[in-house]
Amino acid sequence: MFSQLERLLPDPTHARVYLDHAATTPMLPCARAAVADGMAHWANPSSPHAEGRAAKAALEEARRAVAAAYGWTGETLFTSGASESLAIALQRAAATTRIITAVEHDAVMRWADPQAIVLPVGTDGVLSIETLRARLVAGGRALVTVQWANSETGVRQPIAAIAAAVHEAGGLLLVDAAQMPVGVDAEVAEHADFVALSAHKRGGPPGIGALLVRDLGSLSPTGGQERGYRPGTENLPAAIGYAAALGEAEPLAEQVRLRAVLDDAVVRSGGEVICGGSPRHPAIGAYRMPGVASFVQLIDFDAAGFAVSAGSACASGSMKPSHVLGAIGLSDAARREVVRASFGRTTSEEEVRAFIAAWRGVARAKQRFVA
Repeated sequence: MFSQLERLLPDPTHARVYLDHAATTPMLPCARAAVADGMAHWANPSSPHAEGRAAKAALEEARRAVAAAYGWTGETLFTSGASESLAIALQRAAATTRIITAVEHDAVMRWADPQAIVLPVGTDGVLSIETLRARLVAGGRALVTVQWANSETGVRQPIAAIAAAVHEAGGLLLVDAAQMPVGVDAEVAEHADFVALSAHKRGGPPGIGALLVRDLGSLSPTGGQERGYRPGTENLPAAIGYAAALGEAEPLAEQVRLRAVLDDAVVRSGGEVICGGSPRHPAIGAYRMPGVASFVQLIDFDAAGFAVSAGSACASGSMKPSHVLGAIGLSDAARREVVRASFGRTTSEEEVRAFIAAWRGVARAKQRFVA
């Protein structure tokens, strides 16, 4: 039944290297098994009969597991993914003003109030606390939205310092943590009021995520399921698959080491590491090849067997210049020369070094650099 998909995929006998885990990462075996088990025993968790009550119990067990994985003590609402979680918080949080940064994900740009205050970041990609404080004192209760780590550059924001400024002014903090590995930052669980999460970036199934809520009183309900905050039949198989995936640790220290190897090689080959001096996600790096357009690089890398991207998956298909790269000061021409490589659990040093060789090969072919 997968013959159509198989015809579209590259020849499996031709070894390929997947370096686009920030877009999505393969489902873990434990998550696939959990989803299959959930489908085999599925019933509507809202039904009052014995089968429905059993499904409800399994759903609540998955809910507790997701909360525990992130050290969260507030409420956990299952959603279809981080984009929906962001939309719920941005549209229904009890705040009079929306404040976002200029480097937020397209999902935030799409759902933020048209009158939202957009704060600049420095050339390092980081939000200035002084800039934030200056805007917080100007109006009423604000909902401030920031990414834990930028999905294009990997730059991390100082969550604790941002939260302190927001809460001192009586505001609320929404953290887009779609890219955040489990257990990597206790500051989010300690300080955020809302946290948007995605399963498919952590080895879980697509179509499931969560919105962590500190206080349900800060969010307007709509009726229906999920404590009355999201109507629609609960996706039990995906929820238990998500919970299963979060039980598998990620090799963060190894990813930091591998990214350092790639960073060094790109610089030695005449390229540029975007925001290389900033605190970054262990597994995400953005790299500029001066004089060679991103779309040319993507075509050449793909032909050579490497899957990388030119920004977040939600926007890269349009091939428009990245608003994130523009916000950190790159010229229009420069931001059209950047690609992103991102690692997963199975990324090896051999794969990274193969990509380095491909990078140098593309650069030489375009007659811009020497090895």
